[in-house]
Amino acid sequence: MSRIKKGGLIGALVGAVGALSVATVGGFEGLRTRAYQDQVGVWTLCYGETRGIRKGMTRTKAQCDAMLLKALDEFATSMERCVPSTKTMPAQRYVAHLSLSYNIGQAAYCRSTVARRTNAGNIRGGCDAFLMWDKAGGRRLPGLTRRRQEERAMCLRGL
Repeated sequence: MSRIKKGGLIGALVGAVGALSVATVGGFEGLRTRAYQDQVGVWTLCYGETRGIRKGMTRTKAQCDAMLLKALDEFATSMERCVPSTKTMPAQRYVAHLSLSYNIGQAAYCRSTVARRTNAGNIRGGCDAFLMWDKAGGRRLPGLTRRRQEERAMCLRGL
């Protein structure tokens, strides 16, 4: 069980780490209840969900919230496997890593310099490597640059 679900379900949300994760990732991703194509043409719905999304799909906010929580738990489980120290790192750093993983995908996160440096014990270097992930479709996007700067700042808190 990932840190997202530890502490048990409380209504639609979970404990402190789960609530912080939903608020952070949901805030970065934004809510869209109708499927749309993102900046590189990928069909997307709710809070940035791309898996299984097709043109014309719709969901309610409650359905999107549940979809995000389920996806975050899945991404957290994968993240905790490939970077074991995430299980015990401070909540803000954990959520920064989870936000990156959710946005770039599990496989990319596990192969990333962020993961490699963190696994090597270079926490600051791992946090700094967030800034490498500000491109989509090969081009730098200002929104991603801002997101990575905020995630990096979260990651560095407490160091």
